[in-house]
Amino acid sequence: MSDRFSPYDADRPLMLKCSCGGDHAPADHHPEMNADGAAAELRRRSLTSEFEAYSNEFIEATLVKALFPQDEVRRRFLRAVGKGTAMAAIASVLPVGTMQAMAQDKGKLEKTNLKIGFIPITCATPLIMAHPLGFYSKEGLNVEVVKTAGWALIRDKMINKEYDATHFLSPMPLAISMGVGSNPVPMNVATIQNTNGQAITLANKHKDKRDPKMWKGFKFAVPFEFSMHNFLLRYYVAEAGLNPDTDIQIRVVPPPEMVANLRAGNIDGYLGPDPFNQRAVYEEIGFLHLLTKDLWNGHPCCAFGTSTEFIQKNPNTFAALYRSVLTAAAMARDPKNRELIAKVIAPQAYLNQPETVLTQVLTGRFADGLGNIKTVPDRADFDPIPWQSMAVWMLTQMKRWGYVKGDINYKQIAEKVFLLTDAKKRMADLGQKAPEGAYPKFTIMGKVFDAAKPDEYLKSFAINKMA
Repeated sequence: MSDRFSPYDADRPLMLKCSCGGDHAPADHHPEMNADGAAAELRRRSLTSEFEAYSNEFIEATLVKALFPQDEVRRRFLRAVGKGTAMAAIASVLPVGTMQAMAQDKGKLEKTNLKIGFIPITCATPLIMAHPLGFYSKEGLNVEVVKTAGWALIRDKMINKEYDATHFLSPMPLAISMGVGSNPVPMNVATIQNTNGQAITLANKHKDKRDPKMWKGFKFAVPFEFSMHNFLLRYYVAEAGLNPDTDIQIRVVPPPEMVANLRAGNIDGYLGPDPFNQRAVYEEIGFLHLLTKDLWNGHPCCAFGTSTEFIQKNPNTFAALYRSVLTAAAMARDPKNRELIAKVIAPQAYLNQPETVLTQVLTGRFADGLGNIKTVPDRADFDPIPWQSMAVWMLTQMKRWGYVKGDINYKQIAEKVFLLTDAKKRMADLGQKAPEGAYPKFTIMGKVFDAAKPDEYLKSFAINKMA
């Protein structure tokens, strides 16, 4: 008999989960015990000269990409001034302002003991893994990462200053800063935690209803009103001709409760974060209707951020936090690290999920619940740039569905909340032509979004809730 169960061992409890008493299946006992080993190996990799070079290049590439989101503009600039002059010009102005997070010169930390909130989903991977891999402590920070039950609690704890920084849904800092759904408190998105990483999951009984036109009367869950999940679900069903406010029901359900609600029949499906889409397949109660990358490839999901007040009072601490999370993002972007990362974030203190579920999400090789094994390497990715055009798109959707009314100064709000560098101004001071950064165009379900024309974009939708 294998060691999975021990019905005849008087010294061990007989449990049909795991005989160690842990909250995991017997098959996952060994992987969970290997989490420390996986963390040790990733720490070893993070200390190599190879990773240091990779991380520095990643940070520099991230900054240059923030300046030149349109690659042709970057290339024209390089051809015009030459590589050496361009490198000198950029190095002389970066990092600046709040983006001193990437600075090599480290100032004295104003605060070292920090609490950072997170929801147990794969979107929080960089923020979480920075803890066991020692990236926070390497910067002189003593960080407690606190698993939190839901997004409303995250919001409240940030407003009440119980958390110093947190895992946000990308639209949340916009809503909180504007006072939509809460008292107004200025918040900032420092980095995007992940791109893609969501899916529409349906109950198995709906395998014959793949056409969203057939979803009238369906009950769906999303994790929060101010979420990409809510906005993308609404966008998708509206494109199919359904009004998301009258033809379907959309309920707010914390991500960890989505699978249980699907199993109980309380909902027909959800547009949720991973790993809970894959967990429904693992539990054989649901299937992946589509990945949200098929709606908008590279869309933002979650973010890492804090209050404007925290940044102003603790600029060096914020810089250290930024370096920690960005280093973790650099490691998470490398596909060769993904299986080890799955082991590191699987234990109860973090995601409390079967390792195989997380591995499928992070590596992009997964079962879809319809009998297929798919390979989608960028199912979840970790591009940290908080493009301000992303913020403008979120604001258009908040207006489209009646969360905000009246005129919106899209650009002002986007630039106040989504932190990019003011390097364009510094480059102009040096006599260099400032590139058009921060507002790249995106394509959502075949329609191009130009952040320079938000109201025109809004008027193009027949289904909306605008007064």
